[in-house]
Amino acid sequence: MAAVWQQVLAVDARYNAYRTPTFPQFRTQYIRRRSQLLRENAKCGFEPGLRRQYLRLRSQLLALRYGPLSEQSSFRASSVRSSRTTLDRMEVRCIQKQGKGFEKLTTSEPFVSLGCGLLFYIPILTLYYFISSVPRLQFANDDKHLLACCSLDGTLSIMTLSPPPPTVKVTLKGHAGPVTDFAWSLSNDIIVSTSKDGTLRIWNTEDGRCIREVADPEGSELLCCTFQPMNNNLTVVGNSKHHLQVVNISTGKKVKGGSSKLTGRVLSLSFDAPGRILWAGDDRGSIFSFLFDMATGKLTKAKRLVVNEGSPISSISARSWISREARDPSLLVNTCVNKLLLYRVVDNEGTLQLKRSFPIQHGSQPLHSIFCPLMSFRQGACVVTGSEDACVYFFDVERNTKAIVNKLQGHSGPVLDVSFNCDESLLASSDATGMVIIWRREQK
Repeated sequence: MAAVWQQVLAVDARYNAYRTPTFPQFRTQYIRRRSQLLRENAKCGFEPGLRRQYLRLRSQLLALRYGPLSEQSSFRASSVRSSRTTLDRMEVRCIQKQGKGFEKLTTSEPFVSLGCGLLFYIPILTLYYFISSVPRLQFANDDKHLLACCSLDGTLSIMTLSPPPPTVKVTLKGHAGPVTDFAWSLSNDIIVSTSKDGTLRIWNTEDGRCIREVADPEGSELLCCTFQPMNNNLTVVGNSKHHLQVVNISTGKKVKGGSSKLTGRVLSLSFDAPGRILWAGDDRGSIFSFLFDMATGKLTKAKRLVVNEGSPISSISARSWISREARDPSLLVNTCVNKLLLYRVVDNEGTLQLKRSFPIQHGSQPLHSIFCPLMSFRQGACVVTGSEDACVYFFDVERNTKAIVNKLQGHSGPVLDVSFNCDESLLASSDATGMVIIWRREQK
């Protein structure tokens, strides 16, 4: 029955772009509510023939109201001028966690992608439904098809997207609480993860074995982690008691001098590329910069910036652009002020200066954003973020007006995280309902 309700939702999504063209927010709310109602009604056990009959009638009524649609059709969207909207049919492979196993379902479902040129993305043959929210996902380093996701059900999943069909390579089980963050090592042979169970775990990505478990000595929830980019033997962890700590993953011990305290719960971390500066964001709205001693692992607090008092800093991403349009080292920040913020790094102590802000819906969810990995080699420089309106947004940071250059629709809840593979051919996005969508870049 799940396949039938997904097909019904697919029909509604296909015509969604034609509903109230001047009120895009209503369209998003409509499709989310339809998804909720269809999933609830799918549990009632109606006779299959009635559902299929409803699907045919629904399709006919929508076709009468809006006209028949071809496999690909376009219209001018008010939110992105001169952009193209393609309603592409796709085979969706859904993996639903049930106990210890997975149940695979197959259906056809079109989604909406707005965009043009090199920024045109369509969803491909992959969707995963997890039983709880997927706060983080990340492609492996310098890899096109290896993707990891963590879930609030306490597990991590490593998936291979090629060759088709996509498969779950290994599931990492052991955390007794929600997994809040994880990071790939540079060689992709290890993943470190943090959890609200108060432990840092180190995993072998080939067989899913937990190599080591490191408990927080204060018994506090661990909320974020990141590898030291030049020395993957060291990882930095942030906890709910405002503490930041450098941990040696080979020994499982804290590094002497590698700890500090912030003003609130540590929610986000990011190193600059050389690994000399670490930025940390907390739930009180502050971003701290630390100088990292490469020889000893010692942290020295340098600067503090209050972005907005009381607004959690849910994501920090550092990047040095390779572009004539955007030369400065930059920091991309998600905080709960309904804006995506781009800062310029102005000195060797990590001092930040606001460069741009972009409007998104962000009031409470732990949203994340990224820099386009290759876009800086082309004209323009782009960033991508999730949003609480269930959309994925692309912004050109050098456009003074109409900075939105792409908008991807298809999620049924707040989009929490986004990740590119190494050549930017695939984009993965996850949401608060447990859905993961893989988007493929189309050359236009």
